[in-house]
Amino acid sequence: MNFFIQLHEITLYAALLVVIYYCLTAVHARKSKKEGTRPPEAAGSWPIIGHLHLLGGENKLLHKILGGLADMHGPIFTIRLGIRQAAEVSNWEVAKECFTTNDRVFSQRPKSLAGKIIGYDHAMFGLAPYGKYWRDMRKIATVHLLSNHRLELFKPVWSSEIKFFIQKLYEQSVKNGGRDTVEMTGMFGDLAMSIMVRMLAGKQFSYDRATGGEESRHIRKALGDFLYQMGLFFASDTVPFLGWLDFVKGHVGEMKRTAKELDRAFSGWVNEHRKKRLGGIIKEDEMDFIDVMLSLLDDSNILADDPDTVIKSTCLV
Repeated sequence: MNFFIQLHEITLYAALLVVIYYCLTAVHARKSKKEGTRPPEAAGSWPIIGHLHLLGGENKLLHKILGGLADMHGPIFTIRLGIRQAAEVSNWEVAKECFTTNDRVFSQRPKSLAGKIIGYDHAMFGLAPYGKYWRDMRKIATVHLLSNHRLELFKPVWSSEIKFFIQKLYEQSVKNGGRDTVEMTGMFGDLAMSIMVRMLAGKQFSYDRATGGEESRHIRKALGDFLYQMGLFFASDTVPFLGWLDFVKGHVGEMKRTAKELDRAFSGWVNEHRKKRLGGIIKEDEMDFIDVMLSLLDDSNILADDPDTVIKSTCLV
C-alpha cells in the first residue's frame, strides 16, 4: 500500500516538473523571440556607466565615434548611457520609420538637468515628456507658428535682414581699401540670430558687437551660452548618484545664470507685447510669434500652465 502511495507521489512530482519545464521553455522562447527583434547592443559596455567611456576622450568627435560603431554594428544599434538606453540610427529609411510609424514610442523623452534649469522645468516642449501638454504645444507650433501661411507672412523679415546683411558685408569688405579680412562665421551667426529675434519678438538685432545696444549684447551672449550648455554632458542625466559632479564642475551655476538672463529678456518682451495689445488690434501680417502665442493663450484655456512660462519656454525652441 505504501508502495502505491509513494509511486503516486513520484508521478505527481514528475508531472509537476514536466509542467514547470515546459513553462520555463515557453517563457524563454518568447523572451528570445522578443529580444531577437531588438537591435544589437554595441560591445564594450561597462557596469554602471555603460558605453560612456567610449564617447569621451581628446580629439574624438561624437558623430565620428558613433559612425565607427555603426560600421561595426549596422544601421541601428543600442548603447547604454548609464541607466539610460539609447538607439543609434544611421540610415534614413530606419529613421523615417522611427518618426512616422513608431513616432509615439520615440516621442517620450527622459527628463534632464538642462530641461529642468534652462527649459523652465521641461515646459520647453522640445524637452517635454510625451503627454497632453506636448501634443497641445506641437499642434500650436505646427498649425499656428510654423504653418506655410505664417512663414509666408515672415518673408519681408527675411528679405530685409538679408539685404541689411549684404550691406554690412559690403561695408566690411571695402573698409581700409579692402585689405581687411572679413570674419564670415560670426556674421552668418548674427544673421541667423537677427532673423530669429525678429520672428520671435519683432526686435531689431544689432550686428555691431562692439557698439551694439546693451540688449543685443545680452541676448547674443545668453543665447550663445544656452546653445553651448544644451550640448554639454551632465553626469546626473545618466548616472544620478554622480550628480554632485555637475555642481563641482560649475555647470549648474552657469545654467542658472543663463536661465536668469534669458528669463529677464523674455519677460520684458512678453510685457511689451501685452502693452502693445492693449493699445489696439494688431494686424495679422504684423504679428510675431509672441503676438500669436498671446492671442492663443490669453483668449482660451488651451493649456493649464502659466501662459507666460509657456511663451518664454517656446521662445527657446
